[in-house]
Amino acid sequence: MKAGIVGLGLIGGSFAKAYHAAGHTVWAKELDRSVLSFAELSDAVDGELTKDNIGDCDIILICVYPQAVIDFLDEMGPYIGKKPVVIDCCGTKRVPMIEGEKIAEKYGFLYVGGHPMAGTQFSGFKYAKETLFKGAPMVIVPPVYDNIELLEKVKELLEPAGFRKITVTTAEKHDEMIAFTSQLAHVVSNAYIKSPTALAHKGFSAGSYRDMTRVAWLNPNMWAELFLDNKDNLIKEIDILIDSLSAYKEAIEKDDRETLIKLLDDGKKRKEEVDG
Repeated sequence: MKAGIVGLGLIGGSFAKAYHAAGHTVWAKELDRSVLSFAELSDAVDGELTKDNIGDCDIILICVYPQAVIDFLDEMGPYIGKKPVVIDCCGTKRVPMIEGEKIAEKYGFLYVGGHPMAGTQFSGFKYAKETLFKGAPMVIVPPVYDNIELLEKVKELLEPAGFRKITVTTAEKHDEMIAFTSQLAHVVSNAYIKSPTALAHKGFSAGSYRDMTRVAWLNPNMWAELFLDNKDNLIKEIDILIDSLSAYKEAIEKDDRETLIKLLDDGKKRKEEVDG
């Protein structure tokens, strides 16, 4: 198999390492030439992805910001051809897919939305690892929802990454869900750590603090773009959280033990319900 990787950050670099370790040819496109050179020297990439070889790829994984996905497809669309399956791997789906599908239709290549549900709080190629996706879910947003043949082909092409499960959905549903499962968590973590008390936490913090603050260490430029692309869904989730926090605050202010116990018990029961 020949794989084209666009962007050699944590996600793209991990794809490159996984495919190369599985014995496949990997070509990559990366704006930072030093990162591309390092990836070649570290035996994760065979060479540069160019207009001359992009059409020979079996799969092209675009692992950059949403607007950069559109820019790449605009630039390289005329050279992709009908052989590769093009999958974007950014964190929102509506924005890149609206324009991406137009470009794909114009030039006649197959474009699928994707989102690997794996990562760390760190970014960059130096944190990439070939096992990052092993056992993780992968969300797929196909142009045609019930094309079984296409889904089997995508599943086969993604096999070197080691995903445990492929989830098929729409761009709208993906963005609605990701606002809650990922984006809200990053907002809360990033806001939580801003308490002045955080400066004196050492010696007083354990697992709860580490869990709550892990994703506060984020890439501001990337997450700002993702938040704004999905602001309708994210604002809705923030409003729900504010309402919930206000109920806790009011019960505590009024020394309303009965209401506070009920709020805490409701949250405990919801956790049991959603996690089985």
